[in-house]
Amino acid sequence: MAYDAVVLVSFGGPEGPDDVLPFLQNVTRGRGIPPQRLAEVAEHYRHFGGVSPINQQCRDLLAAIRADFAAHGLDLPVYWGNRNWHPMLADTFAQMRDDGVRRALAFVTSAFGGYSSCRQYQEDITAARAAVGPDAPVIEKIRQFWDHPGFVEPHVDAVRAALSQLDLTRRDHTRLVFTAHSVPVSMADSAGPHGGRYTAQLAETARLVHTAAASDLPYDLVWQSRSGPPHVPWLEPDINDHLTALAAKGVTAVVVSPIGFVSDHLEVIWDLDTEARDTATRLGLEYVRAQTPGTDPRFVTMVRELVQERIDPAGVDRRRRLGELPMWDSCPSVCCVPPRRPS
Repeated sequence: MAYDAVVLVSFGGPEGPDDVLPFLQNVTRGRGIPPQRLAEVAEHYRHFGGVSPINQQCRDLLAAIRADFAAHGLDLPVYWGNRNWHPMLADTFAQMRDDGVRRALAFVTSAFGGYSSCRQYQEDITAARAAVGPDAPVIEKIRQFWDHPGFVEPHVDAVRAALSQLDLTRRDHTRLVFTAHSVPVSMADSAGPHGGRYTAQLAETARLVHTAAASDLPYDLVWQSRSGPPHVPWLEPDINDHLTALAAKGVTAVVVSPIGFVSDHLEVIWDLDTEARDTATRLGLEYVRAQTPGTDPRFVTMVRELVQERIDPAGVDRRRRLGELPMWDSCPSVCCVPPRRPS
């Protein structure tokens, strides 16, 4: 299949205090998020001057991808568009149309299946194309990459680096804790054509990182960043509740690895570097948070490899992966249908 371009698709984030509420309204529109939760999250952004790190992280990744493509002779322009803040997807697609792009691949900054981590991106791509009109470029989403070495190996090295900061005498009382964004249980249950795909992929990533980085340590997969109504069940345990339980069991040190994320955006630096760290300090736990891939050269190489395998599907040697779960080039139409919201 011939493609004219690649587009980096991300979540987006505010870049100043006046952006915060309009951005959050874009994110939560139609989701029934309580106003008090919206105000609480707005304060998280204002704690950092109303600027989310995610847009600059996307700029850095975009520059790294472009440089990598050029260095390896992959002659495709790379664009960038967001779901929830500028540059918005519709504006990017309009620019691509004006530049003569007819068919492009989308690299989405989410490694996993599930409604909010995959299908919603596809829905937003479809809506943005409709807003541009009949001449909008065709956009095909690249496959999920939860078990690609370019995603897993940077997490492995980050965990090793984090462990090296701990007191070695505490090794017997150290726990490795993997985190990802919590979602409603009903949404987790509907992820993938047979359900449970989001949690299964995260469990596989956690297993891969644990095996390579710290197989002698016990580990857990827990959740963070819950934002829904309190009466709706979400994936648990929350990272803060889990730290409390670990301290009660005699654990004295933890390394927290945010395997659900590709960069250190606000839900990492607030929920983990601020709230969870404060919880650990109160409990007397030594606490180190492992880094995310960001612009690690292996992660950037992965983007190129994912593009190349779509350009040349016969190049099976390029389809690098470490895990055992089924892999799709593109998601089936029945994948991750959103559950009905409770009344």
